[in-house]
Amino acid sequence: LIYRMRILTILGPTASGKTSLAIKIAKLLDGEIISLDSRQIYKGMEIGTAQPTEIELSMIPHHLIGFRSPEYSIAAGEYVDLVTSKIKEVKMKEKIPIICGGAGLYYRALDKGIFRGSISDLKVRERIEREYDYNSEILYQKLEKIDPEYFRIVHINNKKRLVRALEIFEITGKVPSEHFKKQQKGQKKELDLFTIFLEWERQALIDRIEDRTKNMLNNGWIDEVKTLLQEQSNMNVSYTALNSIGYSQIKEYLAGKIGYIEMEEDIIIKTRQFSRKQTQWFSKESINLIIEMGNMLDENISLIISELYQNIKR
Repeated sequence: LIYRMRILTILGPTASGKTSLAIKIAKLLDGEIISLDSRQIYKGMEIGTAQPTEIELSMIPHHLIGFRSPEYSIAAGEYVDLVTSKIKEVKMKEKIPIICGGAGLYYRALDKGIFRGSISDLKVRERIEREYDYNSEILYQKLEKIDPEYFRIVHINNKKRLVRALEIFEITGKVPSEHFKKQQKGQKKELDLFTIFLEWERQALIDRIEDRTKNMLNNGWIDEVKTLLQEQSNMNVSYTALNSIGYSQIKEYLAGKIGYIEMEEDIIIKTRQFSRKQTQWFSKESINLIIEMGNMLDENISLIISELYQNIKR
């Protein structure tokens, strides 16, 4: 049954309750959770990336959480390989793998397959990265001009994706959206996913984002950033992951450039904008079941499990 069951994949914008729902379902199905998150992969960033708590980790085994140094990014192809390997590992233990996260690009690579021969040029990429560090707004405006379609799903703080988009354009002369569409054609799907999307009424999601941001700041997020900055200095490395939402604002606060209230408000605004982009991205993906999140969580869980078993491969 385990090998015939489609792989349950729980998607949703940030702060939509993916982790708690995945844990509840994993308990019922005797499953293990495989993260699909572009920031939860990093060590030392437990608070700011909303990684599962120690209690949650003790309830259900989680994979691909906090395993990588913030110094190193991870490409979609590598992430697909890691997720695929973990799925096999979980099934070998006769457990049910459950994918859970909000990384749209990684999900697309899992669902549609990935073009392994994608062109890249390290020198070009490094130059664009330096330009981003000098003035990210200029590069963001450039992307909007050359590819309005891809611009709509890329946040200015997502350095990796913005740099990669401009690298592709410079090397191939093709805009990123055209390039990625061509990559998807003829790619073999390695996984048979049963994908659900957690949908919230917009104001309810905004309230959740605000509450979570305040809790994270109260629970040691600023000290987490201080520790990472000190490590970065001691090791004479650059933690690229510190350019992500929240970490950038806290760095400005610690440098005395902005006050606490401004920092908190900017994190909330940027997170709200990011959640909207996630929702827009996933609206274009292959979703099997949309769950309207609210107070009827038990009914939603029953529906998800029922649909999953009805969709077992014959």
